[in-house]
Amino acid sequence: MLTYPQAVNLTRTRSTRTRLVRSFGIAAAATALAASVVVGGASTAQAAPTVYKNCTAVQKVYSGGIAKKSVTQNKVTSGGKTTYRALKGTVKKDDALYNANKKMDADADGIACEKS
Repeated sequence: MLTYPQAVNLTRTRSTRTRLVRSFGIAAAATALAASVVVGGASTAQAAPTVYKNCTAVQKVYSGGIAKKSVTQNKVTSGGKTTYRALKGTVKKDDALYNANKKMDADADGIACEKS
């Protein structure tokens, strides 16, 4: 049988142990959550689209230019007459990339630096 001081000491030891286990458990959970946020943030982050200097630089990478995803044909206007032609070369269909290089779409048909 334990005496009074020993029983109080044992109770304090158990209580301290319980608090330590709880503290470590909470700290471990917080660390795991922080790690998953950092890893999740890094994997979901997307690189900014490339902004090309001119059409020559675009056509070195994408010979047919950069188009919006919805574009299926090249709109060509000549002598006041508009015709539609098939896309030529390697056309990259990417809305974000097109928007970053929209200034090079002279005829505003949704294709930057296209071959006509």
